[in-house]
Amino acid sequence: MLEGQEWLVIGALALLLFGGSQLPKLARSLGQAQKEFKKGLADGAAEDAPADGNAEANAEANVEAKADTPA
Repeated sequence: MLEGQEWLVIGALALLLFGGSQLPKLARSLGQAQKEFKKGLADGAAEDAPADGNAEANAEANVEAKADTPA
């Protein structure tokens, strides 16, 4: 794990590379990306879990729905 002095060096390098005005924008965009990633994981998990407990019927319905839609 990184310790205090190592984090200071990383922070100083980021400040030199991106400049003081760009760091808040960079942090904001990283936070939004993390939020979208977590939302995608939650949506994927919700799609994988059957709502009514009948996994076989849900799987067959998904296969039939995909076959009906044009590619």
